[in-house]
Amino acid sequence: MNPSTRRLVLGPSAVLLCLASLAPAAPAARAEPARPLPAAGAAAPARAGAVGHPPPALARAARPLTDLRPLGRMIGTARVVGVGEATHGSREFFTNKHRIFRYLVEEKGFTTFALEANWSTGLRLNDYVLHGRGDVRRIMREEFQNAWAFWNTREYLDLLRWMRAHNVRHPHHPVQFMGNDLGWAGPELFDAVTGHVARTRPRLLPRFTELYRASRPDTGVDAWEKAYPARPLAERRRMAEDVRAALALLERQPPGPDREEHALVLRHARVIAQTGTVFAYDLNDPEQTAAAMLHRDRAMAENTVWWQRHTGHRMLLSAHNAHVGYESANPHQYPRLQGAFMRDALGRDYVNVGMTFGRGSFNAHDPREPGEPVRTFTLGPRPAGTHEHTLDRVAPYDHYLDLRSLRGAARRPVEERRPTLSIGTAWPWEGSDAPQRLAGGYDVVVHLHRITAAGLLR
Repeated sequence: MNPSTRRLVLGPSAVLLCLASLAPAAPAARAEPARPLPAAGAAAPARAGAVGHPPPALARAARPLTDLRPLGRMIGTARVVGVGEATHGSREFFTNKHRIFRYLVEEKGFTTFALEANWSTGLRLNDYVLHGRGDVRRIMREEFQNAWAFWNTREYLDLLRWMRAHNVRHPHHPVQFMGNDLGWAGPELFDAVTGHVARTRPRLLPRFTELYRASRPDTGVDAWEKAYPARPLAERRRMAEDVRAALALLERQPPGPDREEHALVLRHARVIAQTGTVFAYDLNDPEQTAAAMLHRDRAMAENTVWWQRHTGHRMLLSAHNAHVGYESANPHQYPRLQGAFMRDALGRDYVNVGMTFGRGSFNAHDPREPGEPVRTFTLGPRPAGTHEHTLDRVAPYDHYLDLRSLRGAARRPVEERRPTLSIGTAWPWEGSDAPQRLAGGYDVVVHLHRITAAGLLR
C-alpha cells in the first residue's frame, strides 16, 4: 500500500503456492494487481481553512479508492474494524489508515475513527472535527504528549483536516473522532461530571468535589503523566479509591430527564476511574505491571464498545498490532489484548487487520540514551524464519492476505509461531521480536515491503 508500488489481492491458490514452496514471487504473474493510487496525505501539508470551508489541499487528496475494495470485501459487515500497525512511528501505517477510513466512510457508511489516544483528547479533537472549534494544531500539540507524542504528526493532521472537510461537505452524514485510552483524564472530564452534578444533584456537589480534588489535573499532559506515577503508591491507591467512589455514587443516581447527558457523563466518570485504577498498580512489580496492562486493554475495549453501542456507528479502531490482535506474543507482559475483549463483546461484528513490514524506518525513543530522545531508526530486510520474510516473498509488492481463507499447506506457515516485529514507543526493546501466530492474531494482514518515518510536528 505504498503509493509507489502496485497492490495485489492474492487468491487461495496463489497463496498456497507461495507459502508452501516459498518460490520467489511465483504467483505474481497469475494475480491481477489492483490499480495503484496515491496514499492519503500525499499532497503538501495545508493550512487549516476557515471554519465552513475545506482546506484546499485536502480537497485535492480526495481521490478514488478502488484499490481498497478487496479489503472492503474482507471486512464484510463488521461494525468495528481494528486496524493495527507494527510500529507507532511510520508514515505508511498512518496514511493507509487514513485511506482505509476514507474508503469505509464513502463506501460502507462508517462514521467514527477511534484511536489509541486518551478519551478526553478524543473529545477535544471531536469538537474540532464536528464543529470546527479550536486550532487543531494546538490541540494536537497539547494533547499528543508523553507516550502519545508519536500521534503528533503531519499524517494525523491530514486525517483530522480531512474529517473536518468531510463534515463541512456532508453536514447530514458527519464523521466523528474518539479516543479510547486511559492514561490521562483531562480536566474537562472532571468539570463535566461536577457540572452535571451541580445541575441535577446539587446536594452531592461537595462530595464529588472532595473525591476529585487530588485527581483533577492542574498541569498539562506531559507534566501530569510524569508526576502522577512518582507519587507514593499508597497515595495513588487512595486517589483510585476516591474516583471509583465517585463513579459508584453517580451510578446510584437516577438518570433524570436528560438520559443522553447522564449516559455520557457516566462514561466520563468511568474513564476517570479507569485512569485512577491503572496508576494504582505497582509498576515496579512485573506481575502488577501485567495486571495494569490487562486493565488497560479491557478498558480500551469497553470504551470502544460503549461508543459503538451508544452511537450505532460503524468504526475503524486504530491501535498497535499488539492491541487490535487476538493473541499476545508476550503474555507475561500483556496477558490479554483489546482485540480479544472486542471479539468477546461483538463476535463477528469485530474484524481486525494487522499491518506488517519488511524493512524501513520509524520514530521511537532510544532507551540507551539519557532522557530517551526520539530518534529515527532504520531496519534492513528481515531474516529467514520470520513472518515478514515469508510475506516479503509472497509478492514483490504490498498486498492483502485474508488469513481466514487459507487451508492446508497454505495455512501452516501462518499457524507457526515465528518472530514478528512489534515495535512500540521505544527501540531497541527486548520483547519486540517475539514469536507469534499470524493466524491466531489476525483476520487479515496487510504487508508493506518498505516503510518510512512519520513526519513529527514540533
